[in-house]
Amino acid sequence: MLKNYFKLAWRNLVKSKVYSLINVLGLATGMAVAMLIALWIWDELTFDRYHTNHKQLAQVMTTFIDNDNKMGTGRAVCMPIGNELRTKYGSDFKNVAMASWNFGHVLVVGEKKISNTGMWVEANFPSMFSLKMQKGNINALDDPSSILINATMAKTLFGNVDPMNKTVRIDNKDDYKVAGVFEDFPRNTTLYDSRFFLPWKKYITTEQWLKDAATQWNNHSWQAYVQVADNIDMDKETQKIKDIVMVHKVAATDGKEQAVLFPMDKWRLFSEFKDGKATGGRIQFIWLFSVIGVFVLMLACINFMNLSTARSEKRAKEVGIRKTVGSVRGQLIGQFLMESVLVAFVSFIFSIILVIVLMPLFNKLADKSIGIPWSNPIFWGLTLLFTFLTGLISGSYPAFYLSKFEPIKVLKGTFKVGRFASLPRKVLVVIQFTFSIALIIGTIIVFKQIQFAKNRPVNYRNEGLITINMSTPDLYGHYDALRSDLLATNVVDNMAESSSPTTGVWSNQIGFDWQGKDPNTLPSFGTIAVTEDFGRTIGWKIKEGRDFSKEFATDSLGMILNEAAVKQVAMKRDIVGEIIKFNDKKYTVLGVVKDMIMESPYSPVQPIVFFYDRNWANVITVAIKQGAPIRESLAKIETVFKKYNPSAPFTYTFNDEDYMQKFADEQRVGKLATFFTILAIFISCLGLFGLASFVAEQRKKEIGVRKVLGASVFKLWQMLSKEFAFLVLLSCFIAIPLAWYYLNSWLGQYEYRTTISLWVFILAGIGALIVTLVTVSFQAIKAAVANPVKSLRTE
Repeated sequence: MLKNYFKLAWRNLVKSKVYSLINVLGLATGMAVAMLIALWIWDELTFDRYHTNHKQLAQVMTTFIDNDNKMGTGRAVCMPIGNELRTKYGSDFKNVAMASWNFGHVLVVGEKKISNTGMWVEANFPSMFSLKMQKGNINALDDPSSILINATMAKTLFGNVDPMNKTVRIDNKDDYKVAGVFEDFPRNTTLYDSRFFLPWKKYITTEQWLKDAATQWNNHSWQAYVQVADNIDMDKETQKIKDIVMVHKVAATDGKEQAVLFPMDKWRLFSEFKDGKATGGRIQFIWLFSVIGVFVLMLACINFMNLSTARSEKRAKEVGIRKTVGSVRGQLIGQFLMESVLVAFVSFIFSIILVIVLMPLFNKLADKSIGIPWSNPIFWGLTLLFTFLTGLISGSYPAFYLSKFEPIKVLKGTFKVGRFASLPRKVLVVIQFTFSIALIIGTIIVFKQIQFAKNRPVNYRNEGLITINMSTPDLYGHYDALRSDLLATNVVDNMAESSSPTTGVWSNQIGFDWQGKDPNTLPSFGTIAVTEDFGRTIGWKIKEGRDFSKEFATDSLGMILNEAAVKQVAMKRDIVGEIIKFNDKKYTVLGVVKDMIMESPYSPVQPIVFFYDRNWANVITVAIKQGAPIRESLAKIETVFKKYNPSAPFTYTFNDEDYMQKFADEQRVGKLATFFTILAIFISCLGLFGLASFVAEQRKKEIGVRKVLGASVFKLWQMLSKEFAFLVLLSCFIAIPLAWYYLNSWLGQYEYRTTISLWVFILAGIGALIVTLVTVSFQAIKAAVANPVKSLRTE
């Protein structure tokens, strides 16, 4: 029987080539979208699962609490917390490891000089994170002269030569021997950009301030990771250790803080904190794209249902004859379901081809390196089950609808589908376009929000600035000479050094005091040390007072505040000239600058204090003259840097490009939404095309009569198109309130957000209507211009 079902299904598929093509193409597109989204979701859900101990690993976070009980959580911790966790809670943790941030370093082997990112870590860190060693010992960092490098780094530095025990010079300071080579981290890991690891034992002896930090509980400049013991509950353990730092606080001005364990399995999807707890993050994208995937596939299934039921009259006689010769309804349902499953499996083959073709574009849009897991039996099992279920779902309504026809009425010719037979099809079309229009509106709002944030004034020069990290000691102590040589190139406007670039604030401090300050508050300020030329280099805007100047020796005890800092100080009198205490020193406020967007363009600018201090500097900012050729300017600037820093490659970043990276997540969502919107509209239009074709064929005699009686082509086109246009307009009225509700909720997460303008809904509606009319018009006009003699000659 199944063989017979298959034969009949294949014959019907081949017989109705146009409808079969529309069904296959629509289902294939829907399945391809669902498959791409499923692979993307799987990549996100398995983030950091590369590490064997991922369920037991956690990062120690710090939650700061002010006197208003407002909380802010960050990854930076103090150095003594590592030993404290080991000694006081040793039985609760298998491992505790301190680590630096993932910073750029210069690596030199012979004549090869490269810049790449790596971390200083304690010796047990590699085993905690289950590095897959290709060569050497995973515990080699117990030796302070060792380095572990990944396979790509080994190939880059040593080619085909065995790298073991070879020497690598780091930052032109110290030599390290290669004690191990580990497998590159996959892209879907937090440590993906960590290309090598250096010994913590060596790190804490390199500078005096690092030696001092071993006992400083207020200096939050490092990271701490733990591997909890078996059967330890992370939440309960957090409650146990939360006051580990507070017991060492001495003064009230030291602030309140709590330690928090942040499980590795939440790092990717729950990176946003509220009241000291991980509440959200990229998980919203998982839900968003899951919904899109389900609905896009549903659109394809709707096409199948619509076209199958629309052609019901053509299958009615077949059903009547089969019932007359003994077929029961269950057998007919089985036959029609077999047809839909066959279409689904044919579509599946084409969907795989579509996924292969679209994957490079999809990976580029999503910033991923996803591939089809060809050798994974689970993947094939799930996709085949998914295909089978898709066939059953898409064929369920037509199967039950067609199988209920009464054979007597069909064979006597008195069978009519009824006045309301087309109602389910209309409902399904409305559902299709409701979702498509909502996607169009959502896509427009995402890009509108991005543009809104981009249009915020940054209040400093955002073009022609480049940043160079001072990664080697060769660049220190040459400020005046380096600046003089750069200005002599005639392509540089100015140069300055600072402790943070213009696109980030790397240090936050508490402990500020001033006259009239509420003693019950502990405000935090971003702190940036700059040289006297910083403001003139980046073009910040002085609102009050003056800029730093080397003409005034007292400026070493001066500070400049941004507008947000002035509001935080909340001084009723003019703040310029006032004294603010910090670290037992008295600083004079020299001036106020307009708020600069150095962090998220979607959030309020944080209070920032700028100090005049050359000793903190670790970043150089160079302003290229406007109009100067970039390529030639960079060549001249590189020559100057090579003079002072010959041991390192000249590496730089454009500040405006770094700033644009702050929009990356939203732009990625917008691009992916556009991608899926186009495919959803394509699927919807395929269905409309098929229905319009069917309606035109069904009404061809009526069209012939009307044409003979004098109806114009325009009138006939209007007659055939208005029903579909009405359905799309109805979809608009349903989609607009739904889109407004969910988009308004999405925008609520941003402090600075755009408004949802009326023109967005009008544009989306008009766009959908135009697409509909263009799709339907082909069949409508084709039917309107046909020779009426051909359709009427049988009458």
